[in-house]
Amino acid sequence: TIIYEDDDVVAFKDLNPQAPTHVLVVPRKHIPSLNELTPQNSDKIGKMLLAAQKIATDYGHAESGYRVVFNCNHDGGQTVFHVHCHVLGGRQMHWPPG
Repeated sequence: TIIYEDDDVVAFKDLNPQAPTHVLVVPRKHIPSLNELTPQNSDKIGKMLLAAQKIATDYGHAESGYRVVFNCNHDGGQTVFHVHCHVLGGRQMHWPPG
């Protein structure tokens, strides 16, 4: 389910949510991982974070708090090789997770 989109990013609900709110924010421009971020495409990350902020606000998590997570490559937990971030909210987040 697409919940937000603009010229630069698309956001949709995660199919395997880890929190009451779990949304993926993906840039329209393909960047395989954070390792391929360059000065020429780094603005996409800022636009993803602005979208994450809007989603957290729209879902009522801005005041209480939320988590934004980027995974990078296999050992970092990345399973889809198109850079994206997870916006998680609606419950107390703990570190380490679990």
